Amino acid sequence: MKRLALPVLFCLLTGAAQAAITVQDDAGDTVVLPRPAQRVISLSPHVTELLFAAGGASRIVGTVRHSDYPPAARDIPRVGDNRQVDIERLLALKPDLLVVWRHNTSMRQMEQLRQLGIPLFYSDPHRLQDVPRAIQQLGRMMGTEQEAQRAGAALQKRIDQLTERYSRRPQVRVFYQVWSKPLYTLNDRHIVSDAIRVCGGENIFGRLTAAAPNIGHESVLQENPEAIVSGDRDDQAQATGIDFWKQYPGMLAVRRGNLFAISADLMNRAGPRIVDGAAELCERLEEARSRRTEGR
Repeated sequence: MKRLALPVLFCLLTGAAQAAITVQDDAGDTVVLPRPAQRVISLSPHVTELLFAAGGASRIVGTVRHSDYPPAARDIPRVGDNRQVDIERLLALKPDLLVVWRHNTSMRQMEQLRQLGIPLFYSDPHRLQDVPRAIQQLGRMMGTEQEAQRAGAALQKRIDQLTERYSRRPQVRVFYQVWSKPLYTLNDRHIVSDAIRVCGGENIFGRLTAAAPNIGHESVLQENPEAIVSGDRDDQAQATGIDFWKQYPGMLAVRRGNLFAISADLMNRAGPRIVDGAAELCERLEEARSRRTEGR
């Protein structure tokens, strides 16, 4: 289904549609802009990072809470968080494009904004290779295609290198811990699971229906993963929840010392830095493989 903003509809009716920019978003909808967007609002931290990578730093006029990377993003006005926005403040910024994360944004508010004629692009990368594609799409919509194409190609090259090096390595069964209290993980629809796959791992809870299921500690103990990876390391590089598992010395991951903490900002945000997180993850799983020969 096409979402045609009012200015675009005017272009179509007046025969001026030749210069229109047409892109398909991650919801499968077609977004049409009459001209490159000059005033973009990001409604998710990962989107902010994608926009910067696409060369759109000067075009971002609003963001949401936790949009803190790169550092320049901290100086951009906030319009709310990724669950609720201040519509009056948002409209005052006169955006010509909203880039939205589908899951944590108020769909009622987004529909209201769409009805006002503001184009919406939904961003929801599920695979590592979706990230460079997203950068290039955003660059096209902002008129920064050359920079976006370069950034996307460089990121795709790194993903290809990781896939070639690690994806066929002996498989490591992984429990990915998003948060410890309560205990959350992610299923195979999440981009983190694709990073695990690229690194030659298997997400032990990947087949669960919920995207971010709350599970019991007993379920993890029963699965007995070879490695536990935590995405809740803090800014001082301290593991904030993974040490809980040390009370179970009989668990394979604990016995072999395969408790790995990686920055949540690298792993849980579907932005360019997830490739850095994936590279670190691949190294940690390679450590787990090396410990198979130590007799533990």
